[in-house]
Amino acid sequence: MSTAEFDYMLVNNTDFLKPFATTLTRDQEQAKDLFQETLLRALANKEKYNDGTNVKAWLYTIMRNIFINNYRRKAKQNTIFDSTPNDYLLDYNQGAITNDAVAGINIKEVHAAIHDLPVIFKNPFLLYFDGYKYHEIADMLGEPLGTIKSRIHFARKLLKVQIDRH
Repeated sequence: MSTAEFDYMLVNNTDFLKPFATTLTRDQEQAKDLFQETLLRALANKEKYNDGTNVKAWLYTIMRNIFINNYRRKAKQNTIFDSTPNDYLLDYNQGAITNDAVAGINIKEVHAAIHDLPVIFKNPFLLYFDGYKYHEIADMLGEPLGTIKSRIHFARKLLKVQIDRH
């Protein structure tokens, strides 16, 4: 099979990949990345494709394997290895600040700095801080995605300046 024939076959059999990527990732931006990575791997490994093989199944397998590998990689990055001899300390959740009074002051300072933000920055930042994704915040506030990202970025910068002053 020539390169042109392979590319034509690949392009004509990719429409089903986008919904599959969205199903796997449950996030539009990650789905786009997964889709592109799949096509890139398919193009890079076209010599491994055998004529007569179901191209859709081949592409599904590539996408699924990329997703699983990325998932495993993220899981390993979030794993903390503890070699302490005291087993009871393994799950002991200890904060970076041991003095509760100092921790209380720092939290109050952060809340005060957030409260002092202009409303245009405060609302998107609070939603982001509560765990909403950028596109969800954009939908809720009826603003473009880029505007929301920009406002959250500026809110962070303002907070950093405000907290560094104290």
